[in-house]
Amino acid sequence: MVVLGVLNRLLGNAERIGYFKPIINHAPALQRDVHIETVLRYFDLPISYEATYAYTRDEALKLAEEKNTDELIDTIIRKYKRLEEEYEFIIVEGSDFVGSGVAFEFGTNVAFAKNLNAPAIVVVSGAGKSASQVVNAVITTLNSFQEEDVQVLAAVANKVDPALVDDVRAMLPSPEKSQTIFAVIPEVRELKNPTMQEVFQAVGGQLLFGEDLLSQQVDLSVVGAMQIPNFLPRLRDNTLIVTPGDRADIIIGALQANISLNYPKVSGIVLTGGFTPDESILKLIEGLQTVVPIISVDKGTFQTANEVGDIQSRITPGNTKKIELAISTFEKYMDLPALDERIITFHSEGLTPRMFQYQLVERAKQQKRHIVLPEGNDDRILTAAARLIQQEIVDLTILGDPTQVAAAYNRLGIQVDLERLRIVNPTESPYFEDYVETFYELRKTKNVNHDMARDMMTDVSYFGTMMVYKGHADGMVSGAVHTTQHTIRPALQFVKTKPGFSVVSSVFFMCLPERVAVFGDCAVNPNPNAEQLAEIAIASADTSLNFGIEPRIAMLSYSSGSSGQGEEVEKVRKATELVKARRPDLKVEGPIQYDAAVDPVVGQQKMPNSIVAGQASVLIFPDLNTGNNTYKAVQRETGALAIGPVLQGLNKPVNDLSRGCTVADIFNTVVITAIQSQE
Repeated sequence: MVVLGVLNRLLGNAERIGYFKPIINHAPALQRDVHIETVLRYFDLPISYEATYAYTRDEALKLAEEKNTDELIDTIIRKYKRLEEEYEFIIVEGSDFVGSGVAFEFGTNVAFAKNLNAPAIVVVSGAGKSASQVVNAVITTLNSFQEEDVQVLAAVANKVDPALVDDVRAMLPSPEKSQTIFAVIPEVRELKNPTMQEVFQAVGGQLLFGEDLLSQQVDLSVVGAMQIPNFLPRLRDNTLIVTPGDRADIIIGALQANISLNYPKVSGIVLTGGFTPDESILKLIEGLQTVVPIISVDKGTFQTANEVGDIQSRITPGNTKKIELAISTFEKYMDLPALDERIITFHSEGLTPRMFQYQLVERAKQQKRHIVLPEGNDDRILTAAARLIQQEIVDLTILGDPTQVAAAYNRLGIQVDLERLRIVNPTESPYFEDYVETFYELRKTKNVNHDMARDMMTDVSYFGTMMVYKGHADGMVSGAVHTTQHTIRPALQFVKTKPGFSVVSSVFFMCLPERVAVFGDCAVNPNPNAEQLAEIAIASADTSLNFGIEPRIAMLSYSSGSSGQGEEVEKVRKATELVKARRPDLKVEGPIQYDAAVDPVVGQQKMPNSIVAGQASVLIFPDLNTGNNTYKAVQRETGALAIGPVLQGLNKPVNDLSRGCTVADIFNTVVITAIQSQE
């Protein structure tokens, strides 16, 4: 009902409205989702059924059981973004909590809203609850979303006992005290009760008459087991009659009552026991001008009556009357002007880790690059490579023995198209001799002879770096097996630093719950001097800009502004002045403490006139000891995703991995390396 109401409202104010339901209950081949069908058909939305969902419930639960929720969320973001390219607004309908996995569904609904940067309208059922239970359920659900930083536009208490509506409304927070709109919708009998079509689907059997009247609603069901004089007074409007198929008196009496001005309308008849009325009765029914749906089933009366009573009615595509009633009910009880205002003015500045990663992947795909992975003997590298190739993000070369790599994939049970994945044994490469000669020419002034050059080129780090230098690859990612020094040394020897840079440094993209911050240098330079620190800050700002994050640089120290004295503070103060002189276009503040840099309240107190304090996005640490420990502390204590280290200052991108890296770390680093090579 809420989906229909919001969609109808948006379609009155915008032309292109999309609809998305991340998880559906059944595979389309077995049963199409009734909500999707209703929305697409009633509003005539030009969206294919396949585009409106990402997973079935079983598929989603399987991924969760395999602890693969990253893939679940990534796919949902990807499918949502495809719709976002075409539509002004998209209504995302959460799962309906039918069946098992309720706790999983609630958590994923919150996660979907958070990762799609979508505000939420939460809907709580009031069926069978007291006023206080309804209010507690609304507040608890609202808090669960808000604790995850999901903005809730409205909270709807639906199906509330009509006698309790005023009590519930009085107990909910007032609009003046809450930024959330509250709506209390009473239970509407006409929406709750099933149609004859739903009765037919529930009980099965054979439809004898009334196919064109299956949309009729059932408000009451009775068992026809009495004599006619006792039976007729029990009829009410829209009654379904369940009776044995050999009770011709009940059948005829019900049909006559249906056309009589003195009795209420009959919705339909279900004949039980497998009895079919005599030919004479069937002939009589065929001759009537008005016939209700009549269904014949083999089951007994008691079982059939129970099945009818267990029907959970749905709003279906063909039931226009119910759809329109749902929309009008929503509009009657919702503060529509307030909702319109909240939807139009909603703006999210949050950037979740999964959304940041999605944006990185999409950017990498725009200009496909060729990345070399020297460590083909590591299972993590091979697993990440398979994912990268499958998603067609980059072209890859893996250094290693082709036979051993193929055997490793077979052992891991990973299906990968080896024709799309170049596997090169350095000594067997047609470029090997050329690389040896090139390295000799580059390093002969450093006492390197041909034999030494040949020996160096058998090392995968040197071979991979030479591929980048010669333009046979756009970037390299290594370090899962090798040390940072082993990975970087070849790049320093002949790839060299960019003009204007004397040091290679690194940053981590710290994906915090509501934003992405850039931390540098946390991996390379132990104790940079003021000039080097200024270089690191400028390089980090450029990296930040390149990845779509506005740089507001905080030069960190143990004191803020002019309050502190000492060698380390003076180093940071001098570095800050150098940044301002070399790059007056950058927003930079220093020295400044971490809390003043990131907390708006503390920043205002300590440095009230600063344009960076309280909102820093690039945080530069004074030394490696501080930076490395801080990034790890933030990562562990907040659950932030740390992507990196990302090396900066080199002429061509070469990036280092931690030897404790995960498959996701490798995947992300390759994506970032591809983007760096697009510069």
